[in-house]
Amino acid sequence: MPFTRASEEERDSIVKEILAEIPEVEKKTELGIRIVVTGKGGVGKTVICAVLSHLLADAGFNVLAVDEDPQMNLPFALGLPFEKADEIVPLNKQIDYIEEKTGARPGTGWGLFFKLNPDVSDVVERFGIKVKERLNLLVMGTVMQPSVGCACPENDLLQAVVNYINLRKGEIIIMDTEAGLEHFGRAIAKGFHHAIIVSEPTFNSIYVMRQAVKLARGLGIKNIHLVFNKVRDEKAEMEKLLLKFEDEFSGLPIYFLPYDENISRVEPSVQPILAGKGTQFLDGLMQILKNLLRD
Repeated sequence: MPFTRASEEERDSIVKEILAEIPEVEKKTELGIRIVVTGKGGVGKTVICAVLSHLLADAGFNVLAVDEDPQMNLPFALGLPFEKADEIVPLNKQIDYIEEKTGARPGTGWGLFFKLNPDVSDVVERFGIKVKERLNLLVMGTVMQPSVGCACPENDLLQAVVNYINLRKGEIIIMDTEAGLEHFGRAIAKGFHHAIIVSEPTFNSIYVMRQAVKLARGLGIKNIHLVFNKVRDEKAEMEKLLLKFEDEFSGLPIYFLPYDENISRVEPSVQPILAGKGTQFLDGLMQILKNLLRD
């Protein structure tokens, strides 16, 4: 069955109830909150990132959604019109900006001489895309791994952007990352306060989650949230699998989001999900939101 619609007033009321339970929530966001979303490919990272971005903006917080996935699906998930989203040029392809900031133009034989740690404090103002009130989008493209050519001006610029957004105050940053664990290996998420690690209820997907937990801890990310998505039968599917990883996952908050065929029907935009009334999927994300603001 399709989603049952809820009015904006009903959803806003739920969000306000959640915020009322969190002491000094405004003070917690004054210095900024950094959230990175990661996991195996196809587990639903982008949908979760997009819904949380909208919910946080609707709650009255300034939100910057950052797309670090080379597939660039986040603009569509956030609900940008197809024509507008399809025209976005990611930062790693903004050749003029890269040359302006680093002093080297990619693809022109720049050698090894370019400016390290460029000033990118204007990046959101120049390339941020307004999705709606309090919600902006920045499409980065991906940072290359050292083994495939890290010493290049575009890579240096993107790393500088990551460092800069970590310093922005009064804003919630939520970053959608590429599939796999490479972004942890190159420390792109270093300095983030929360890691949301998403998995499907399969051994291979949970094994990737296990590796991500280790890397997140190694980077000093204090709050790690484990999200199991597309769960059809929570008890039957999960108990046996989770026993294999009991030691690694002990003490971490775990959330179960049910499989809902309506989510695949409405893609790419999450707007119909946000309009849903009393769905278990949206209720689960509300609980994640609550803990992101509480911790």
